[in-house]
Amino acid sequence: MSIDGSYKEENTHFALDERRRAALAEVDNAEFSWFHVKVCLVAGAGFFTDAYDIFAINIASTMLGYVYGQSSGPGSPGKLNTHQDLGIKVATPVGTLCGQLLFGWLADVVGRKRMYGVELMIIIICTFAQALSGGAHAVSIIGVLVVWRFLMGIGIGGDYPLSATISSEFAATRIRGRMLTAVFAAQGWGNFAATLVAFIVTVAYKNAILGDPSVNELNHVDFMWRILIGFGCVPAVIALYFRLTIPETPRFTMDIERNVLQAAEDIDNAFTTGRFTNDPDAIVQRADAPRASRADFRTYFGRWENMKTLIGTSYSWFALDIAFYGLGLNSSIILQAIGFGTPPTKGLQGVYDNLRNICVGNLILSVAGLIPGYWVSFIFIDSWGRRPIQLMGFIILTLLFIIMGFGYDRLIATTSGKNAFVFLYCLTNFFQNFGPNTSTFIIPGEVFPTRYRSTAHGISAASGKLGAIIAQVGFSQLVNIGGTNAFVKHILEILAFFMLTGVFSTLLLPETKQLSLEELSNEKQEGFLRGPTTQIELQDGIIVGKRYI
Repeated sequence: MSIDGSYKEENTHFALDERRRAALAEVDNAEFSWFHVKVCLVAGAGFFTDAYDIFAINIASTMLGYVYGQSSGPGSPGKLNTHQDLGIKVATPVGTLCGQLLFGWLADVVGRKRMYGVELMIIIICTFAQALSGGAHAVSIIGVLVVWRFLMGIGIGGDYPLSATISSEFAATRIRGRMLTAVFAAQGWGNFAATLVAFIVTVAYKNAILGDPSVNELNHVDFMWRILIGFGCVPAVIALYFRLTIPETPRFTMDIERNVLQAAEDIDNAFTTGRFTNDPDAIVQRADAPRASRADFRTYFGRWENMKTLIGTSYSWFALDIAFYGLGLNSSIILQAIGFGTPPTKGLQGVYDNLRNICVGNLILSVAGLIPGYWVSFIFIDSWGRRPIQLMGFIILTLLFIIMGFGYDRLIATTSGKNAFVFLYCLTNFFQNFGPNTSTFIIPGEVFPTRYRSTAHGISAASGKLGAIIAQVGFSQLVNIGGTNAFVKHILEILAFFMLTGVFSTLLLPETKQLSLEELSNEKQEGFLRGPTTQIELQDGIIVGKRYI
């Protein structure tokens, strides 16, 4: 190449590299704006729906038992057997694990925008299908629900890496933790909404329940669980349009599509007009940047400082979800095990009282522990940092589960002891959310490079769902050893052990507060772009010319 040609190429290389760093600095230093609020609302609406659909089954499973379960005798209401209860509760985490891996990878390959909304459509269809499910001689309704909940889980799984990555890549550095926490906090409101809807439906159907023929013919309860499950479609439908119209993140456009000029224009538009344009006749200059591949993946994660981070994010989420889902999907069983709110009445009145008490108990757990924990995290996440909050949470949870497990018999022996147990239970919910439940979602969305950010977040989240699956299978197999719900205290002791292991996995993680995503990626940013490789000319979005530089 001539001296003039070499000089021109070098200048182009430095111009694009500097333009990239300037554009990233504009995102990292942006003032808080309506666009940031919109990102939080759009992403948070999905998490609200996810949590609603996941935790509604906690109460719906009792309703399903009354309608489709086996009765232990005349005058005794029906109940799902162990395998049925396990099936409908574990189907969603299994699907979620698959969705996290699949959508995490797809978001890094085809784009965040192209996949965002697809997962929500899956959730809407599968939720609606559950509410309309029925059984026949060939297949039971429980089997049908298991299939639909698995498919719904795939959509829910896609929401984790997509929402975390999109929120993280649009966020300014100083508020990134709070933005991601605000998105994830919608999970608490979704849990609360599921319980509140269940309570409203139960109270509304009181007279209908009392008017049913007998506890073995609870026809109106069949309406109740369908309304409870089906209501999960409402927030998802509202959020769908906004997800389909959200722009591609500038980091994906720059680092994966390698179109620096388009990304810079998108950034200017995002924080000024909020409108995005894509000229179909533009000349696209593709920069030469590190690209995702199997060899590059092995090279990047072959370095211990990167691999230990992935191990830390994955195992911490695994350990946390063993407790979070082990308790969250079985809170009704645990409340019944300690006799909290157990109805003294039998018959139809007893059915109503039991459903109402389960709802009230779960409302208490949600309002007193889950929701406050998220918002205390919101306050401190960008000042204390993610790592200290996660360490503190795991340590306190270890102590709480030790007290609840080893002091179980003494606590449930008296009314005051039962109230103390519920208080401790609320504290576990609080320190899960003002602790590792929030930080395990945030950290994987920050510490990996753009080309692997969604994939690595999906791997970390899937590790968490593996923990949730193990917790649910283990809970169902262990809880009745020695008698009905007799093994609950030992389950709590086991959870204490896993919380302790989470302390050590947290030590593998870096602190991410007030650092840019590029600083956290462990990759040199100066000279990240090695110069343009192609210049593509478009007319009406169709390639009409390509020149290699």
